[in-house]
Amino acid sequence: MNQDRRTFLKMMALSGAVLPYASSQASAQSAAKVRVQIGWIPNVQYAGEWISLERDLFAKHGVSVEWYPGGPNALPAPVVLAAGKADLGYSTWFPLLDAVAKGNDLVMIGAVFPKNPLGIISLAKKPILKPRDLAGAKVLAQGPNEKTAIDATLSLAGLPVQWTQVPAGFSPEPLLAGEGDGYTAFGVNQTITLEQMGLKWGKDFHFVSFDDLGFRTYGAVLMTTRAYLDRNRPAVVGYLRGIIQGWQENEKDPAIAAHLAAEKYGADFGLDLKQQIRQNELQIPLTRYDEQGKLRLALDREIMSGPMYAAARATGRTNLPDVDKLADFTIVSEAHQSL
Repeated sequence: MNQDRRTFLKMMALSGAVLPYASSQASAQSAAKVRVQIGWIPNVQYAGEWISLERDLFAKHGVSVEWYPGGPNALPAPVVLAAGKADLGYSTWFPLLDAVAKGNDLVMIGAVFPKNPLGIISLAKKPILKPRDLAGAKVLAQGPNEKTAIDATLSLAGLPVQWTQVPAGFSPEPLLAGEGDGYTAFGVNQTITLEQMGLKWGKDFHFVSFDDLGFRTYGAVLMTTRAYLDRNRPAVVGYLRGIIQGWQENEKDPAIAAHLAAEKYGADFGLDLKQQIRQNELQIPLTRYDEQGKLRLALDREIMSGPMYAAARATGRTNLPDVDKLADFTIVSEAHQSL
């Protein structure tokens, strides 16, 4: 969700050394070591991870976590997992589908963000709140991924795929200058930039996610290989229990994980503490389903086989596996037991 994520995703072919950045302090000598590849730099997007490490929640559940940062010189998690350089990894929905389509035996085990924060910012004078508002609009969009999302959103809504893409960077300032009707952005990132300029949500600017526009995907998908899950299920359950508790604790005070990201785990990345606190405040609601009764991190078979597969097909992805082969729908509920 960092504003440079798109740059990272375009660098999938880059190779780089995969080195451990830090590990948890497991108290038990018999703790199972779990290597985790995060999807981006260690910012507050991984709040649950940092709290779990800091409070020894992983160790409590019998695992010792060694994590690897993402970033411009890091390979995407599906590549790292396929190479056997990590045991668990965070990715997004479409890179996972593409990796599986190429023959990699990867399996989804959870989703930190069942509501994806990618969407469109617009101004009060011409708000974009529904798919029909996109038809004929000029949208500042960074690249092919954003173009695909808008095309698919219009297609899913049964509308003509007619709109104008205006090249954009990672700042919303061109939107304020009137260069477009909308601007593709993350609701937990560029919206903060506008807030810092003194603009108000719902008054001066609007944000609508692609999820709310009908193009539904998960964010921060947690995955592993089928072979690793079969051999190490107790360790995966232990990791999940730790991360679930970490995210639960994060809701109590968004500033704690922000301090950990800015001052410890991501100290080398020049993170702004105030921005990280606000990002955490905005992302917490995205870690919970709108639908009642859904467990934290759980995958939903109906959502995946329905609107998420429909979204994938709308992007031209037709070689989709059976959803039960792509995901393990039981392991999160197993992790929640006894918590």
